[in-house]
Amino acid sequence: MTGEEWLETLEIATANVTQNEKEAKAWQAALLRKTADVPFPVAYESNEDMTWLKNDKGRLFVRFDGLGKLTFEIYCDQRHLHYFQRFLEDQEIKRNSKNQHSSSLFTLRSGRLAWFPDEGKGKVWKVNQLHLYCSLDTRMWTTEGTQQVVEEKFTKITKTLTKVKQKDDLKDKQQAFITRQQSTLDRINNPFPRPSKPNYQGQPSILVGVSFGLKKPVTVAVVDVVKNEVLAYRSVKQLLGENYNLLNRQRQQQQRLSHERHKAQKQNAPNSFGESELGQYIDRLLADAIIAIAKTYQADSIVIPKLRDMREQISSEIQSRAEKKCPGYKEAQQKYAKEYRISIHRWSYGRLIESIKSQAAKVGISTEIATQPIKGSPQEKAGNLAVFAYQERQAA
Repeated sequence: MTGEEWLETLEIATANVTQNEKEAKAWQAALLRKTADVPFPVAYESNEDMTWLKNDKGRLFVRFDGLGKLTFEIYCDQRHLHYFQRFLEDQEIKRNSKNQHSSSLFTLRSGRLAWFPDEGKGKVWKVNQLHLYCSLDTRMWTTEGTQQVVEEKFTKITKTLTKVKQKDDLKDKQQAFITRQQSTLDRINNPFPRPSKPNYQGQPSILVGVSFGLKKPVTVAVVDVVKNEVLAYRSVKQLLGENYNLLNRQRQQQQRLSHERHKAQKQNAPNSFGESELGQYIDRLLADAIIAIAKTYQADSIVIPKLRDMREQISSEIQSRAEKKCPGYKEAQQKYAKEYRISIHRWSYGRLIESIKSQAAKVGISTEIATQPIKGSPQEKAGNLAVFAYQERQAA
């Protein structure tokens, strides 16, 4: 943030001659790297690293380990308020019961404190905003979901303790570990009071396959794998509905930024142009639509392609289009493939997968990973993906 590394590199680069191309690129990268305007985020991996408080006026506050008695007031939307109230309730119940409850059953799992840069004049701590990001286990929201977590933890801890106890001549640290795990085992049988809500129950024979592609980013097939029958298909246009025009807007934005980045690279200027949150918003819309269709057909799970296979999938799709467009002409195929890559929508499949997983977890629908077929239409790929996942499940 102070720019010392940048100045040091500049001084070296102006007073010395590079020994090779690798060194030259390293100097260039250091000089073109955009300097951070705000501190790096601080991660709080333990849910007890944050202490939740409420004042006489009912305002919520949080205090972080390592920052002394510094206290932060929570400002949030009304739709997020109940989450913070739950974080406070969990800690108060644990304190009032004299630690008869386990923090491993807290709804809150971890947090991250980060500065959000903003434009304006004045003191940096007044211009920029401080954001708190919280991750939570949605299963902890209900009695039934919490019981699922308890059973998982009980099995895991019991298995671990059995292995450790089989060893001879346990050391002090191992004895202390056994004591802690046994204490956790005793306390998780005393769960926090939660509202009751039946868990989502899907039909085991119905799966939702989600195929990814270049021309058609997302295609959904609802399949009854026992009857070998496709119940429904959904294209990306049907999933987005009236918001489909956002795809064109995002593609235009990507092309504009790509052009600006190319110009900056030719001029050896900083070229880290970030995209807006439009892509993330579209991912959430698609994830919500996929969850909705899964609930409509009472699907047991949602099957997603393996992310590491997407590069091969995209290359295969482009090559197939190039061969159809320019049969028997290699140079023309390569030129067409290059131009097609530039013109087509570039999708963040990893971000979309995480969005689908997150939304599915909220309603209790499981997700599975399977290998997406290379050949076939997007609808056939989505349907076969669900069938392959079911076959792998049966084989396992």
